[in-house]
Amino acid sequence: MRSQIYTTRRAVSSVSFARNRNIVRHTTRGLGSISQIVIVSMITLVFGLIYVAEGTKATGYDYKISEVETEISEMTARKEDLAVEKARLTSVAAAKNSAVAASMENAVVTGYATE
Repeated sequence: MRSQIYTTRRAVSSVSFARNRNIVRHTTRGLGSISQIVIVSMITLVFGLIYVAEGTKATGYDYKISEVETEISEMTARKEDLAVEKARLTSVAAAKNSAVAASMENAVVTGYATE
């Protein structure tokens, strides 16, 4: 009976004392509270910098848009001025070529009023 007990003890103990295995089990250490705070603050800082960079890009686009809008308003004003000039030149040409203008006499200065 003794040999039976010895073999079962040997079989059980051989599992824990196998070759190239540690007997002691080490617990994995996690990050400490200060490390977690540092990591969270760094992530927050990175997201903040990304947010500021995107805001700066949007402001740059606003300046470009305002420049284009100014240019459009200047061109619209120039177009209106050209439309008025065209209407004036067209009316002068139409007045010279009309039948009513052809039947009129030329204006001549006859004299000036004296006191």
